Amino acid sequence: MQSPIIKKLIDAFCCLPGVGPKSAQRMAYHLLERNREAALTLSETISKAVNNVNHCIRCRDFTENKVCGICLSENRDNSMVCVVESPVDVYAIEATASFKGKYFVLMGHLSPLDGVGPEDIGLDELKQLVAAENPTELILATNATVEGEATAHFIAEMFKNKELRISRLASGVPIGGELEYLDGGTLMQSLSDRRTYQI
Repeated sequence: MQSPIIKKLIDAFCCLPGVGPKSAQRMAYHLLERNREAALTLSETISKAVNNVNHCIRCRDFTENKVCGICLSENRDNSMVCVVESPVDVYAIEATASFKGKYFVLMGHLSPLDGVGPEDIGLDELKQLVAAENPTELILATNATVEGEATAHFIAEMFKNKELRISRLASGVPIGGELEYLDGGTLMQSLSDRRTYQI
């Protein structure tokens, strides 16, 4: 009979995306059998991250400070704001080293069926940011999924009467694809070939 603590550990691993009961069991037993020191490091690091990482008050990316390093940097171009769905998308774009503007993280996408509306993804905050910083270009880098496209269209409609270039990631991002799974070269090409968003 399996130990209740081991069962709880396996169930805990199952909360990760793409991890089913078998994978969770393998991970749990691996840590207990072969790498208890790494298990303790993992536990401490997760605890520190959960307790110390919050959202940047400007762009909503993850940070340990009030304002993230990208938003504070004087080397970034304030005229361009790249709108992404998730902090992992910021990481993916930053890995290309080809974008020098700033970001706004939606922390999701519009999904009326799931009850996710504009107020749930910070679109009021995006409006305030655009009004305060007056960028010349808004790059809509939401995922090329049905929800991502709907979110991009909604944002484009929000700003259509403003003196603001609205662009969308171009070739290289497959329909149904998500930024975090693209290679750096594909993502770099998509950024450089972005096009003006047509309403």
